[in-house]
Amino acid sequence: MPNDQQPPRPTRLALLRVPLFRLLAINLAIGACAATLLVGGLLLINPAHLRDLIFADSSPVVAIFLLLGSFLVTFGSAAMGSAIMAQGRKEDDGGGGGGKLQLTPQKLIDEPR
Repeated sequence: MPNDQQPPRPTRLALLRVPLFRLLAINLAIGACAATLLVGGLLLINPAHLRDLIFADSSPVVAIFLLLGSFLVTFGSAAMGSAIMAQGRKEDDGGGGGGKLQLTPQKLIDEPR
């Protein structure tokens, strides 16, 4: 028996071991939670009789699905995008962008014409 070891089997959650994919998945879940809370809050508060309008329809599930889907895309992509853009930031950075730009005053000289 030259080699009794079997190669490792690929697991279902092998993608979650990739750091970038894990970062995106976590932030997508955060955005999805925010979107779900917002749609639930909109239905709870009922601004401009939105809830009444949705549930007066013959198929309110479609309207809620479209509203939730659009919020999921928006908030999920915003959370994922902000996570990607924050990757280059140093931990000891004092926040704020733009670096340390120093402006120096310039003397304007009036030239005779």
